[in-house]
Amino acid sequence: MSSQPRIAISVGDVAGVGPELALKCAALPEITERCTPVLYGPLVILKRIATLLKLALPKDIVDVGDAGEVSHGHFSLATGQASFDAFNLAISDAMSGKVAGVVTGPIQKQAWHLAGIPFPGHTEVLAERTGTDDFCMMLTSREISCVLTTIHVPLADVPSMLTTDLVIKAITLANEAMTKRHGRPGRIVVCGLNPHAGENGLFSHGEEQSIIIPAVDFCHVRGMNVVGPVPPDTAFTPSMRAKTDAYVCMYHDQGLIPLKALSFDDAVNVTLGLPIVRTSVDHGTAMDLAWQGTANHQSMVAAIDMAVDLSCG
Repeated sequence: MSSQPRIAISVGDVAGVGPELALKCAALPEITERCTPVLYGPLVILKRIATLLKLALPKDIVDVGDAGEVSHGHFSLATGQASFDAFNLAISDAMSGKVAGVVTGPIQKQAWHLAGIPFPGHTEVLAERTGTDDFCMMLTSREISCVLTTIHVPLADVPSMLTTDLVIKAITLANEAMTKRHGRPGRIVVCGLNPHAGENGLFSHGEEQSIIIPAVDFCHVRGMNVVGPVPPDTAFTPSMRAKTDAYVCMYHDQGLIPLKALSFDDAVNVTLGLPIVRTSVDHGTAMDLAWQGTANHQSMVAAIDMAVDLSCG
């Protein structure tokens, strides 16, 4: 047992489904045979949910965060601060080697905003805490993997945020991840920003020509197996997916729509480029399902499995 990796699970917003998913997964033989799950969150709330849903309370719990008076499905400033505090401590423990990786349960971003937390999500906190400049969010499953060039920003801001260096970083991190996973050079497909990948400037403001193509050419010259920009409307067909290990997408929904259509229940969020292992479920807090015991836990199982694989690799 002592040789097993200890995997931190920050339970997310306690008003949502995160705590019950963490409790369920911590008791699964398929999880406990591979690692020691350590839950991070308010112990009093975890006890309450475990009692309500007749779930076992694991012995490895780090009691952190004060969520105040909580009712299921109702997030607040306090639940936002509690989820942030639990996540922050899990990061610290991963950086110090107390745990081998961090799995994050879903947060309510509005609750973080209410608490005055100046980050739009987990990924940005991880980058600052670890001093990482070159990082990307990858959503991955058995069916498809998508690396996002931009993350939590308004769609209208994406064109002005894109740079050749940003696309190069996304391609490079995608290639490193896929090469490590498959033991051969990754097959990377880069999506265009605009309809028809801009149609040679007819349907664009030149983003493909001035930003994306130079990035693809740069990576290709350096030996990466990368093609693009590919028209987004044909990039995700079965025949394209069969010859693609990872897609580099220009904005959040370009990657998340096909991924969730194909793999809603078992996709995993991985932060590439960090000095620590971090994976996450790919769904939200599902406040309408909270504390009922009906939420699907497969994405968290997959996130824990991947954290173990990455921590041992």
